[in-house]
Amino acid sequence: LGWKFYDADDYHPLENKKKMAEGIPLNDEDRIPWLCTLHDILRREDTSRQDTILACSALKKMYRHVLISGASAVESNQSEQPGEKPALKILFVHLDGPMDIIAGRLEKRRGHFMPLELLKSQFDTLEPPSAPENFITVSLEKSLLEIVLEIESAIL
Repeated sequence: LGWKFYDADDYHPLENKKKMAEGIPLNDEDRIPWLCTLHDILRREDTSRQDTILACSALKKMYRHVLISGASAVESNQSEQPGEKPALKILFVHLDGPMDIIAGRLEKRRGHFMPLELLKSQFDTLEPPSAPENFITVSLEKSLLEIVLEIESAIL
């Protein structure tokens, strides 16, 4: 696509990485500053009219709201505050699949700070996107090519 790509894991603070490496799931307090940083990156790219893809485990509706609206989303349930820049337009791609398929992929990952043992906590935290969120759900049980084509079709 020629779009800029960011992996949200690259922006976790060292404390978050250490915590996950020790098998301790992150909580909202750990994630919110990280999500605000990601929002700032997306805002900067949007301001420069750069199309962007962010790979991110935005597990909860509130986390996705922070990606769209920034820190103000934490203090308010409204998408915009008076005098604030408008919320970003983001299409969330929910990659959905059974735990065993995802576990198999995690086992193949090398040099990553998140151990397989944390996968269940991610599933426990997950709030799949729902209306009125702007999202598509793509099954991880499809081939990589099918997944990519479905996502490209939705974005383009």
